[in-house]
Amino acid sequence: QVQLVESGGGLVQAGGSLRLSCAASGTIFSINAMGWYRQAPGKQRELVAVITRGGRTNYADSVKGRFTISMDNAKNTVYMQMNSLKPEDTAVYFCNVNEGYRTSWGQGTQVTVSS
Repeated sequence: QVQLVESGGGLVQAGGSLRLSCAASGTIFSINAMGWYRQAPGKQRELVAVITRGGRTNYADSVKGRFTISMDNAKNTVYMQMNSLKPEDTAVYFCNVNEGYRTSWGQGTQVTVSS
């Protein structure tokens, strides 16, 4: 079983920055990729950014140029630097770990951007 501990969410004004972290622990065999998803009230969960163990990244169009995802393979930890935040970025952000045969989710961390 994999445990994911997320941190870094909070309340920030538009234009501000936040850095999310997610550390994976427990019985981990091989992580293929880690990523962040978000879900706003009344909306479906959507991909924000993902990074493979080899460092390849993919971003939602809405966050390109503002968010940067990175991963510390040795620590099984993924980070996401979020700059120039907008009110529409307000959501619960979920960490995701893909081991190929298994996908694990964090409990979510709230990000609120005020206008």
